[in-house]
Amino acid sequence: MQAPFSDQGRFKTKNANRYLQQLCKHFAHKIDVQFDKTAGTAVFPFGHATLTATDAELIVDLTADTAGGIDRGRVAIDSHLETFAFREAFKTMDWRG
Repeated sequence: MQAPFSDQGRFKTKNANRYLQQLCKHFAHKIDVQFDKTAGTAVFPFGHATLTATDAELIVDLTADTAGGIDRGRVAIDSHLETFAFREAFKTMDWRG
């Protein structure tokens, strides 16, 4: 069954593969994460994130049982990317929801 809440974020960058790797390796210290060079999944207590890296952008699909779970997912992704992508002056993904 699909979670009732979802959102998708996009970040146009040529470094999508690098950021996917950094996010997944970092999250793997505390939660279940599976990833390779172009895709990853992270199982947070508040929801799931599916990450996809292309040559031009990083895409994150969030699912959660509550709207609050989506909000927490956005904050988790954005705050970590702000650290990892500081050279690109990253502030937030382009969230669609």
